[in-house]
Amino acid sequence: MENQHMWYLDRGCSKHMTVDKTKFINLILKHEVHVSYDDNNKGKILGRGTISDKNSFLIHVVLFMERLKHNLLSISQLCDKGY
Repeated sequence: MENQHMWYLDRGCSKHMTVDKTKFINLILKHEVHVSYDDNNKGKILGRGTISDKNSFLIHVVLFMERLKHNLLSISQLCDKGY
């Protein structure tokens, strides 16, 4: 079943994040540190990689997360890349 999580633009998020492994065109699995969310919960980083939509739009340095409720695109990270 395809993941139905929507993508949200987040100005408070420092990195792009998703729980959907199928979004990645390349993914390096590794257990890293945790990230803290606004509600003081923590999420475990399971890996990082590049995602793509069906139109070949690439987003690099996306974190693959455990138990994330929404896919998050970091506005600051997009701005740093000139989008």
